[in-house]
Amino acid sequence: MYVFVSILILIVCVLLALVVLVQNSKGGGLASNFAGSSQIMSVRKTADFLEKATWTLAILLLILSLMSVFAIPRNNAQTLNQQQNQETPMQPMHNN
Repeated sequence: MYVFVSILILIVCVLLALVVLVQNSKGGGLASNFAGSSQIMSVRKTADFLEKATWTLAILLLILSLMSVFAIPRNNAQTLNQQQNQETPMQPMHNN
C-alpha cells in the first residue's frame, strides 16, 4: 500500500510541476497561445482551467501525503523483539 501511495504522490508532483510551469504570472503562458477568437477555449477559460488544476493537484498531494503517514509499515514491539531474537544467536554460558 505504501509503494502505491508513493507512486501516486510522484505522479501528482510531476503533474503539478507541469501545470505550474505552463502558467505565467502575468496571465500569459499557455493561455497566450489561445489568443484567437475562433478557439474553442478562450484565454480566460484556459487560465481558469489551469488554476483549478493547480488547486486540485495541490489538495490531492496534501491528501496523499497524509494517507502515506498511515500507510507506512510499522513494527510493533512484539515483532521487533522477535526480529532481534532471530538476529542475535544464543551464546553458550561458560562456567568458570
